[in-house]
Amino acid sequence: MKQHFRVSTALLAAVLLAGCGSISSKDGGYYATESPSAEGAYDTAAGAANSSIVPEELPDSTDETAQKIIYNADINMESTDFDAARDTLLAAVDDCGAWMEYSSLSGDAKDHDRYAYYTVRVPVENYRTFLAAVGEAGSVLDLSETAENITSSYIDVQARLSALEAQRERLNALADQAETTADLLEIESQLSDVQYQLENYTRQLKNMDQQVSYSTVDIRLSEVATLTPTGTTFGERVADAFAGGWHGFVAFLQGFVLAVIYLWPVLLVVGIIVALAVTLTKRRRKNHPKPVKPAAPAKPAEYTPQSTNDEPKPKY
Repeated sequence: MKQHFRVSTALLAAVLLAGCGSISSKDGGYYATESPSAEGAYDTAAGAANSSIVPEELPDSTDETAQKIIYNADINMESTDFDAARDTLLAAVDDCGAWMEYSSLSGDAKDHDRYAYYTVRVPVENYRTFLAAVGEAGSVLDLSETAENITSSYIDVQARLSALEAQRERLNALADQAETTADLLEIESQLSDVQYQLENYTRQLKNMDQQVSYSTVDIRLSEVATLTPTGTTFGERVADAFAGGWHGFVAFLQGFVLAVIYLWPVLLVVGIIVALAVTLTKRRRKNHPKPVKPAAPAKPAEYTPQSTNDEPKPKY
């Protein structure tokens, strides 16, 4: 009886510990207990090897005492030679030991309006090298970077894993001492719940390690006939504005001429219809002239008698 009481007491303690250690994040994902440090988020010309986001000496991602930081970048670029720019990007992926997580290509080469979207996972130690290589592929319109510190979340998940592993060991010991089937079933139920939480937190930890070890770089590449001006000084911006205005005017004229050429059958038919309508209207007016309205008769003048007071008086 005393042995059964001790088992029940120990089981109750395990249940209470399970309640303390079962607080999990929503949908199995990890969360930051501190607001992520979104450093940078600046626009600059890509290809700069010195990034204000990534430090000169990156810590070893396997070091348990190192800060756990996730580096991400978003690049928007354009090129007049789309094929060469795409080949340069793909070569940079291979040279930096990265891998393509997502790739999309749209548009037509004949119309010179192709677009490519890439999501690349880059080893964090090659992050800056990859950005520099991407900057050589074309004209970078903007580059934004973020750095998210998840050290607090990482340590929290590690602590929960340690607590759950210790709890699993205690439950296994209680299972060996269980004397009744009811106690054994209750312990096994608790073990199943603990095992589920262990697998969940282990998956979160691996996901964090993956995000820290491999930076995410999103690239948008567009094909253009003329590069967008990227001058920085006022004089350069004025010169780029004049050049951009002229190129835009030339492009408008070219588009207008091409539109007229494409639509010449329609314009011809419309012209014939308008000419026929004008001819028929003139002919109708000639054959059916409008009747002339007769002039209104003049009104007779009204007689106004003169007053007798105005007659001259005779002289005596």
